[in-house]
Amino acid sequence: MQKSFKKLNWFYLPAVCVIAFFVIRPFIETVYISLCNWNGYSPTKQFIGFGNYVAIFKDPKLGRSTINTLIYCFGCTILQNILALLVAMFVNTKFKGNNFVRVVVYLPMMISGLVMGYMMYYFFTFDNGVLNTMLGWFGVEPIDWLSNPKLAVAAVLVVLIWQTAGDIMLIYLAGLQGISREYHEAARLDGASPFQRFKYVTLPLLTPAFSTCITMCLIGGMKVFGLIISLTNGGPNNTSHSITTYLNKQYLAYEKAGYASAIGLVLFLFIMLMSFLCNKYFEKKMVDL
Repeated sequence: MQKSFKKLNWFYLPAVCVIAFFVIRPFIETVYISLCNWNGYSPTKQFIGFGNYVAIFKDPKLGRSTINTLIYCFGCTILQNILALLVAMFVNTKFKGNNFVRVVVYLPMMISGLVMGYMMYYFFTFDNGVLNTMLGWFGVEPIDWLSNPKLAVAAVLVVLIWQTAGDIMLIYLAGLQGISREYHEAARLDGASPFQRFKYVTLPLLTPAFSTCITMCLIGGMKVFGLIISLTNGGPNNTSHSITTYLNKQYLAYEKAGYASAIGLVLFLFIMLMSFLCNKYFEKKMVDL
């Protein structure tokens, strides 16, 4: 038995090699690059220690990008989960066209963020944009959506929520269909109102779905990239950048590979921390079925 177990361990070797080469090795290289002053292509790197990390706290543009990332992250998490849960409860009922509604809600999820951004650009653009054309029908003056910093950030947030709500909706739908009707019947016989059944039966039993959806939304909001690149490209005047798009600009436009690596590692640690805290919180809320 012991010999067969040792032989079985050799099956792990290919997976370990792949992880070591494509995950661990690049991570170690990124840590080293973050401690250097490097333009991204020069054969030599100048070691500067923690200089790049000190520069992070002195960069006002990164501060603005961080605020935007928090808006995308928490705004998407709160609004998207509310919207997705409401839609999931709606499509969980039996009505004609149920499957069609599910497909329509999920369809945007099948489009990449980069392509979605290019598509939605023609909705928000000032000249002959779809939104301004519709406003013109009611005699409203056109709005320069993407030239206003607040409106540009709001546009990214709205498109992000709309595009990814279908994925979250499916998770909630699976959670709702996994709740036995016996719980609701017992609560109804005890005199509980529909709202009380939702609050004291449905919501607690959806805790595993909440844990998954909120964690996904938090991580997705902090990593949003392609949508911003194609919709606003960080404009106007770098006011709609997220941390990931700002990192990309530092690396490619300004040739600050070391600084970009430092930003990426800080973002990585922040995502790990948020995921850990989120999972710990929901572990305490889990309900034994």
